[in-house]
Amino acid sequence: MTNAPATDALHATAPRSSAATIESGGIEAIPLDRRHGSPWQLLATWTAPNLEFATIFVGVLAIAIFKLDFWNAMIALAFGTALGALTQGILSTWGPREGLAQMVIGRTAFGSRGNILPSALNTVMAGLGWFAVNSVSGAFALATLTGMSTVLALLIVVVIEVAVAFIGHDLVQVFERYASYVLGAIFLVATITIFLHANLAGPVKGGGFSFAGFTLTAAAAFGYAAGWNPYASDYSRYLPANTSAKAIGWAAGLGNFISCIVLMAAGAAAATIAGFNLDDPTTSFTATMPTVIRDLTLLAIAIGAIAANALNIYSGAMSFLAAGIKIPFRLRRAIVALGFGVLGFFIAWAALADAGTKYENFLLVIAYWIAPWLGIVLTDRLLRRGTEIASIVPDHAKYRNPAGAISLVVAGIVSIGLFSNQVFYTGLVVQAAPQIGDLTPLVGFVVAGVLYWVLFRAFRVRLGAPFSGAPTVVVGVDAADDVA
Repeated sequence: MTNAPATDALHATAPRSSAATIESGGIEAIPLDRRHGSPWQLLATWTAPNLEFATIFVGVLAIAIFKLDFWNAMIALAFGTALGALTQGILSTWGPREGLAQMVIGRTAFGSRGNILPSALNTVMAGLGWFAVNSVSGAFALATLTGMSTVLALLIVVVIEVAVAFIGHDLVQVFERYASYVLGAIFLVATITIFLHANLAGPVKGGGFSFAGFTLTAAAAFGYAAGWNPYASDYSRYLPANTSAKAIGWAAGLGNFISCIVLMAAGAAAATIAGFNLDDPTTSFTATMPTVIRDLTLLAIAIGAIAANALNIYSGAMSFLAAGIKIPFRLRRAIVALGFGVLGFFIAWAALADAGTKYENFLLVIAYWIAPWLGIVLTDRLLRRGTEIASIVPDHAKYRNPAGAISLVVAGIVSIGLFSNQVFYTGLVVQAAPQIGDLTPLVGFVVAGVLYWVLFRAFRVRLGAPFSGAPTVVVGVDAADDVA
């Protein structure tokens, strides 16, 4: 670890290279002289990937599956989304100080070896799970628009997604920026059209409100919005070290919240239209639209899937490398992204059948692990106030912190074992009182945070030195940092 001169380093900006230049390296800290960008670019970064059908379908679930009426659904959706957007903003502010990816920063809470657990979970959920979910929705839309086979549409969507993620950070940022303009305009028109045909005051089977339906909807919305949390600083780590934390937090949080809540509202409104078919939600969503708007919306759904999965593959690769896996190639991140794209294609192909039910379950499972992970990393950050982490996170530091992994596992077992509300498993408390719905994320967050606080003190976990305020250059984060 070395300290850079405070005045020059704080304001260091990089000469801009072409966005089409392949980003080399892996998860190493971004040097101060390569920093660039504005915090408000994160508004587009976290808007575009939510402008897709997966977001719309969360709103559909609130009405069609969880049996809320429109207004109760919107309260639950807003509540869950706001929580996920709030943590998105907080985590995004952590990137510029050391120039580190989110799962690398997580080493402070889990240790170098213990961090394999959350990194592996995020690799599977992001690089494969979310990738498959979004690719399927994009493929259905493209197939409906063009009449081509769903498998061919899936292949086209996946190839474009992988190409953007393979090239790397700068192209991802450019793609998200322009996609946010195009998708924002199309989905705004589509949403207005849906509301013109919606029956917001119509009766809902099940009465329109239940505590179970509310908690299930809020958990699903949180799972969707917070699904981006483990990637947050991946897209802020290139910003100059002196970038305003407040601007970063607002840009990332608002981008996530506004895009999610508008499209979830569109989905909830669509589900109130007579004849909505849950087995064919894409066709049902566009059925009442004029032909031109319908076709543009289908195209936007396909592009939105690409915008989301460019981030999923990119960050999935980052999480894979954050587990400490050494790949001795200069383009190791790009190679891993390509591998995930190929594997994700086959997973998405298998998921084409019964995609709606699989998505509902996937949303809740996402929240099951992210909520306790958040409880741990936020508590860890609180306990490390005013200290540096540059001496802890490098691969060669061999830093250990068993409190993180223990807390994650225990919180997962307790929260899922008692409160899970899934087809494949129902928790003991839910079996006895099904009217509570799904409180797994809330319980997991609280249990993990409290347990981590206790274990952190009990294990006397090592803290870094007092943070001087000067930017630090962290060396040796990537297991293959010695590779050019």
